[in-house]
Amino acid sequence: MNQTPEPHDGRSMRERMEAGDLYIADDPDLAKAAQRGIRLADEYSRTWTANPEGAKEILAELLGSCAPDVEIRPPLYVDYGSYITIGAGTFINFNFTALDVAPITIGKDVMVGPNVQLLTPTHPVDPVLRRAKWEAAQPITIADNVWLGGGVAVLPGVTIGENTVVGTGAVVTRDLPANVVAVGNPARIVREIP
Repeated sequence: MNQTPEPHDGRSMRERMEAGDLYIADDPDLAKAAQRGIRLADEYSRTWTANPEGAKEILAELLGSCAPDVEIRPPLYVDYGSYITIGAGTFINFNFTALDVAPITIGKDVMVGPNVQLLTPTHPVDPVLRRAKWEAAQPITIADNVWLGGGVAVLPGVTIGENTVVGTGAVVTRDLPANVVAVGNPARIVREIP
């Protein structure tokens, strides 16, 4: 991530954001895209009980890519939605927050407990840059067959390997390999899965 922003480098704020560089989030183009994502996520949440098929259509419009058999129980919260990819057979429980300023990739057959947060945004430590509203993001990848317990928070730039289980309330601050159980804040590996 570029920590010294050059506001006049010729790129749009969206281009800067997509490159993982510092950008200003209240840029009009980004604000419009965020409003779209928030509106569709709200519409999905309101439609889910009364019209499950209509809700799936909204989800397909909201997300960058979503297998048809994915189940997400509302409410659902996103920044844009369009930077989220979810694989087949994945189940996501109530109150899912996916701040997709950078790509969020969720594999196949993933189980996500209630109140899970996938948080890609980062903010400068430098108070001058933060006050000037610069921010950035790093992608999150959740591999196939991962189980995230209720209340797990996954921080920017983290990859969680295939089959890994993350215990309830854990805060995942760095990558976790495949086939382990991790718990705590910060999450630490407590055992391997044979």
